[in-house]
Amino acid sequence: MKWNKFGNGFIVFVGLFFSLLVTLAYAESNRLKPVTPDYKLSFPKDYGAHQDFRLEWWYITGWLETEDKKPLGFQVTFFRYATDHNHDNPSRFAAKHLIIAHLALSDPTVGKLMHSERTAREGFELAYAKLDNTDVKLDDWTLVREEDGRYQVEMQASDFGLQLTLTPTQSVMLQDMKGFSRKGPKPEQASYYYSEPHLSVTGTVLRENKPVPVNGRAWLDHEWSTVYLDPDAAGWDWVGANLDDGSALMAFQIRAKQGGKIWAYAALRDAEGNMTMFDPDQVEFTPIRTWHSPHTDAVYPVAMHIRTGEIEWRLTPLLDDQELDSRQSTAAVYWEGAVTLTKDNQPAGRGYLELTGYVKPLSL
Repeated sequence: MKWNKFGNGFIVFVGLFFSLLVTLAYAESNRLKPVTPDYKLSFPKDYGAHQDFRLEWWYITGWLETEDKKPLGFQVTFFRYATDHNHDNPSRFAAKHLIIAHLALSDPTVGKLMHSERTAREGFELAYAKLDNTDVKLDDWTLVREEDGRYQVEMQASDFGLQLTLTPTQSVMLQDMKGFSRKGPKPEQASYYYSEPHLSVTGTVLRENKPVPVNGRAWLDHEWSTVYLDPDAAGWDWVGANLDDGSALMAFQIRAKQGGKIWAYAALRDAEGNMTMFDPDQVEFTPIRTWHSPHTDAVYPVAMHIRTGEIEWRLTPLLDDQELDSRQSTAAVYWEGAVTLTKDNQPAGRGYLELTGYVKPLSL
């Protein structure tokens, strides 16, 4: 009987304890800001981190060329994630934010994607995402925007690395409604979103500790949000492309778990800066060819037909095996691939195709 009293009391204590945790988590969630259409993006401040929002990323993809004209694709992504704990804790050890980074290189001579990932809690100047300008670090991996607008990337994995300078050649491209980017039918399903297309790239790719000089073009996305996906969303298909005539194309669709699309959007900006934006019913993604991953058993539509209004685009991958398994950091697997584009059956440019939610529905 004494044990039963103790057991019942312990059960009550555990129940109260977990109720407290739920209450604290709810309070932390309410601390985070929603994305609203009335906010006006301001630079250079919005190049930096936004710690009042749940999720944020700086994402760079591009095509490089070696001195002997061999093509390479690369991806650099830094994430900042606000946890639901410790934001009132003064300890420097409190895990208020996580910093996550992905590094990938697509080399046709290798035949598959080379990639690496890291995760750390923010703090002690070892991992951070600073305010007011792009300055993100995870150990010795860094992405920094200088005062003249140039970006410096330094990232070295065990078997490859990048040391790149990315110089803007065009103005910032505010996506959707002046940077307020809808991601679903509900107003809160949105992000703040801008891009910097046509970045001129110079630097070196490190292979087996040997520097290989490269040059090329890249695309940068910076997004931050608190509520991103509809609960019925499985993932998204996205493309960002630097076109040969100086134009820039961004298009995406949010796929439903039951099939079909929940939301879609596209924007085409010409070399003079004129924007054409497309509504969900004007954007269609249609697979042309799929690739079956031997690593995860997922099936990806690696060759894609995209319609934006009356324009027909065709995407062809640099190589099929560009799957990135980041289950040790973001708990996600996705296909992130260098692609060439045609516009109405004519060569048009180069970009990157991202396919998420094909192994299992994506959770952010």
